[in-house]
Amino acid sequence: MAAAELSSKQKAAAVVVTLGAEKASKIYKYLNEGELEQLTFEIAKLQNISPEQSETALDDFYKMCLTQKVVTDGGLEYAKAVLEKAFGMQIANSLLDRIQKSLQTRSFEFIREADSKNILNLIQHERPQTIALVLSYARSDQASAVISELPKEKRIAVVECIARMDRASPESINAIEDVLRRQFESIMSLDFTTIGGVDYIADVMNNMDRANEKFVFDELSKKDAKLADDIRKRMFVFEDITILDDMAIQKCLREVDQNDLVYALKGANKEVADIIFSNMSTRMAETVQEELEITYNVRLRDVEEAQQKIVGVIRRLEEEGEIIVNKGGKDEIIA
Repeated sequence: MAAAELSSKQKAAAVVVTLGAEKASKIYKYLNEGELEQLTFEIAKLQNISPEQSETALDDFYKMCLTQKVVTDGGLEYAKAVLEKAFGMQIANSLLDRIQKSLQTRSFEFIREADSKNILNLIQHERPQTIALVLSYARSDQASAVISELPKEKRIAVVECIARMDRASPESINAIEDVLRRQFESIMSLDFTTIGGVDYIADVMNNMDRANEKFVFDELSKKDAKLADDIRKRMFVFEDITILDDMAIQKCLREVDQNDLVYALKGANKEVADIIFSNMSTRMAETVQEELEITYNVRLRDVEEAQQKIVGVIRRLEEEGEIIVNKGGKDEIIA
């Protein structure tokens, strides 16, 4: 495993391991139960790491600490100037983006630690604008679960509100937060904070089951076809397998359960099926084809679930840096 292949969670585990047990125990005192559990799990999974991996993880940790300090001391413009001189424009922008997202998620922290059912019970009777604001601070999987359980009319309104959301004043955020949890002490920045937006709701929709995803897009397209198209362009759905290169598809197929693959192909169009089969070995293709021929009466729900599992594998591989999903023409890839 090369150093660049470490995920952010693995890097955190590598830093803690490198620091040693005594210093690591001091860090643990500042973590909540969820963070403790997640970090301990990653450390337990972490196998032998090379000196290069340790050095990369520590360097990344140092840069994030430095970024946090200069942002706190002098604000974003000062931080940008300092970081550009130290690391160059590209790295500086990446570090600032990560810090801004970290600062943003400080508000409504109790939401991110709550069960999605409890969140639903807490906010389901609020106005769509209020629900959208709260869910913009939730994890994308939580937001997806909550939206899926809302009444149909409110479901569409909330998706639309999140997608159109740009900035909100600290006063309005604090007021809503105080109502939902009066004893919560806000530490968010006094500057306007970027929340929600098309990219965020696309991430939410990526976590949603196929039936609800289709319903939301069908209804949203009637109200605002352009907005629906903008959201869809930022998502990765099963049919987008056709935009992956052969190496990425092959890597994905090695990770996918064969039963899921058979069920997913039962509902796949010809273009998707052809490109998947073209990336299988002859033996695997014959086996899958035989399974398809004897698999009857498959429920649409099971097909959609299998396709969603495959999408989940693709998104995980992308997050881990194993494959590149070049969707929407945002990034140019240099071989």
